[in-house]
Amino acid sequence: MKMFKFKSLKSLAAIAVLALSFLSAQTTFAQEQISKNVVLVHGAFADGSGYKQVYEILTAKGYNVRVVQLPLTGLADDVAAVKRVLDKLEGPTVLAGHSWAGAVIAEAGTDPKVASLVFIAAFVPDAGETVAQWASTYPATPENGITGPDQYGYLFYSKAKYHIGFAADISKKESDFMEASQVPVLAASFGTKLSNAAWKTKPSFAIVTLEDKNIHPDLQRKMYKRANATVMEIKSSHVVYISHAAEVADLIVKASNTKK
Repeated sequence: MKMFKFKSLKSLAAIAVLALSFLSAQTTFAQEQISKNVVLVHGAFADGSGYKQVYEILTAKGYNVRVVQLPLTGLADDVAAVKRVLDKLEGPTVLAGHSWAGAVIAEAGTDPKVASLVFIAAFVPDAGETVAQWASTYPATPENGITGPDQYGYLFYSKAKYHIGFAADISKKESDFMEASQVPVLAASFGTKLSNAAWKTKPSFAIVTLEDKNIHPDLQRKMYKRANATVMEIKSSHVVYISHAAEVADLIVKASNTKK
């Protein structure tokens, strides 16, 4: 009987140690993971499906990931699409945007739920500035395939240049599908002035794409430097979030561990 009690007490002690270890691990994770939510925003001439790998990596790490589908019908409409997603979340959130969506998250990122911003090969305008202002500071490359506007005022990316100009470091088969399913952008969007610049008050992180044929790497560096962003440089085409999904996810994780 005494031996039985000894073993029981010993077992209870072991269980208690395991429980405390588990609670300690959970507390440590909670302390590190300041933002449990991640909202991913695509740019022009693409849609949210390109974030599939980033989504899978982050959800496997325990993040609540939402992917916004932008209408690309104007800055106000795109910001509203992001805010509809943010409204349904609870707690601190990392807001990440690619290309044109850099302007969108700069505007939408003033939402109090947004704890940090991640600019992925993106434009980073200030309040009172437009994407067109920044885009015009460097000449278009021969590979750039933006066409239009068409009779409805929308810009497309040409089929002939989509792979070499937009997505050279993914397979031609994959980029062909992206081209076929691209979402055109209202040309007037690029000429719309921002009202806010969330990067002035929120920690910012950014990726420079060294083989980008759409936003010159030096242009990216200039905008990121002004935003005081923590910068990662990757030898990649414009679609770095597809070709280097693991690195993009790693930077988002880093952003999630940063306090406002």
